[in-house]
Amino acid sequence: MSDHHNRPHVTLVSEVTVDGKLTVTRGASSKLLMQFMSHEAEVLLHQIRADSDAIMVGANTIRIDNSFLTVRHVPGKNPIRVIPSSKADISPEANVLSPDAPTIIAVSSLADREKCSQLAKKGARVEICGEDSVNLPALMKLLYEKYDVKSLMIEGGSTLNGHMFQEGLIDDLVLIHLPFIAGGEDTPSLVTGLSPKDVTDLLKLELVTQYLAGDNLITKWNVLRSR
Repeated sequence: MSDHHNRPHVTLVSEVTVDGKLTVTRGASSKLLMQFMSHEAEVLLHQIRADSDAIMVGANTIRIDNSFLTVRHVPGKNPIRVIPSSKADISPEANVLSPDAPTIIAVSSLADREKCSQLAKKGARVEICGEDSVNLPALMKLLYEKYDVKSLMIEGGSTLNGHMFQEGLIDDLVLIHLPFIAGGEDTPSLVTGLSPKDVTDLLKLELVTQYLAGDNLITKWNVLRSR
């Protein structure tokens, strides 16, 4: 377990194919795969949402999936929705801006002011976090201190997952394994952008538990060492 230093406990939750892919092909919605999740696995996913103070996904995932990121299938409150988007490139019509829960859009100083004010008009809380891109450690500190977020769930996007791992900001992983192999060379996998050179560069994990939810294998891992 990492020393938190005024940041939320972060759990990455993702469905993955047997070869670790998040979707069928680049640019395709993960919903194509998620329809094959057992009801029990869906319940698990929504239970983690309900148990989390906030949920974060990348702006690209929002563009492709247009998710609401709300709690269904279980009783519980909707978590605060957090979208890092350096340039504030999120449609003012996006479902994630629905009134179901507060939404924080983290932008950089370079973000277009007009886009930011459009998002704010839709009820989003626009927070400047970083100069030319979103500073994730600063965003974690802000969520913890200003919004009282103690537990954060990430539902990725392989780029966001990679940046969070690079910054050593992920504590554990819950993976919902789906019985497919995608095999596409360009298909996004769970994490991208780490470029390890040697086995010593690899992120080390420890298996905490594994079980079946319906017919989907669930594995839970602790992150032992950040890069």
